[in-house]
Amino acid sequence: MAAHTLLVLAHPRTDSLTAQVAARLHARLKDEGGTVDVLDLYAEGFDPALRPEDEPDWENREKVYSPEVHAHMDRILAADDIVVVFPVWWFTPPAILKGWIDRVWNYGFAYGRSRPRLAGKRLLWLALMGGTPEEIARLGMTDVLGLTLVTGVSEFCGLPDAGLRVLHGTELSGVPVELRADRVAALLDEAERALEEELLGAATTTTTATTAAAAATTTTTTTENTVNEEPAR
Repeated sequence: MAAHTLLVLAHPRTDSLTAQVAARLHARLKDEGGTVDVLDLYAEGFDPALRPEDEPDWENREKVYSPEVHAHMDRILAADDIVVVFPVWWFTPPAILKGWIDRVWNYGFAYGRSRPRLAGKRLLWLALMGGTPEEIARLGMTDVLGLTLVTGVSEFCGLPDAGLRVLHGTELSGVPVELRADRVAALLDEAERALEEELLGAATTTTTATTAAAAATTTTTTTENTVNEEPAR
């Protein structure tokens, strides 16, 4: 059965490189026969500010959150796979994405239960960053983003099958104008390869193993924790 993917985009401009990457992944997922729910946080006007109605109640994990939050929870539950595409600003994802996690990945839903509701889903964090791997290593940003998204969010919410992949050198201002189209094409190809390696290839491996063993198996993805910044464009 083809997978249903929640594709989350966190960038304010529809003509950004981040948006182009999301569009490329959307097309590839559709080519694979899957269905895709595109969640463009900016285009949908998602409010990232956490207010009392969506604040966790540690004494009531059945708390009913706001209608907006429950609508997003339903979209997460409906997905087999989750792909999040975003730039890295100030060593972190954009505030709108952090607010989405704060409000929607909430107590009683994404965590706080003995049997995680999100268990079995696969998650790919795809970050766009302007610097080189060497610059990233020098700044120590690898551990920052990896601990936040893979350990602090994914694993904490019962999603051990999560990967962080990075597109480096996404700031095009230093690339000669005549070479930019080729650079963008190369980055889009790299993004598609990340999708193949983290989700599509893993899905094939899992299906093959299940058929051979007549039992469900879990495929482990590779986490690549290299990060840097993509300036707003």
